[in-house]
Amino acid sequence: MRFLILFIFLLSNYLPLEASDIKNLNIYDKTIKYDGLSFLDNENNELELDKYKGNLILLNFWATWCAPCKKEMPSLDLLQENQELDNLKIFPINIGKDSVSKASSFFEELSIKNLKIYFDNPKTLAKKFSLRGIPTSILINKKGEEFARIVGSIDFTEKEFIDWLKLYN
Repeated sequence: MRFLILFIFLLSNYLPLEASDIKNLNIYDKTIKYDGLSFLDNENNELELDKYKGNLILLNFWATWCAPCKKEMPSLDLLQENQELDNLKIFPINIGKDSVSKASSFFEELSIKNLKIYFDNPKTLAKKFSLRGIPTSILINKKGEEFARIVGSIDFTEKEFIDWLKLYN
């Protein structure tokens, strides 16, 4: 009996977490490939997502007027500095058509120190990803394919989420 309990314990600690274990996380059976994805930095320079292949990417779509975005942004900032996720690149992309000044004030008010501000470009990633609301975070694997999506806010510092994300780092 002790062997069975030990076996179940060990097995449960080595199996990947199910999507239902993490709030608002949807993991896909099949990845989704997108071509020509780009967004803008705070100086209006276009950045192509393909240049970040080989990295685990988290695209977080937000706006200054979004209360759940405001709630989750500090934990996203802390996720960026997590040493165990050294291959993770986080791009918080403002889709609220806010000015650089307004977005910067939002980050300052929340004491965001580890993240840079990015903006959706006129080609609109929001449309390409068929976003239904914000906050929404898109997770892209090292091959450049969407493999999971977080619809709604979460605490990015939760141990279960970080342990799951480390599997893809």
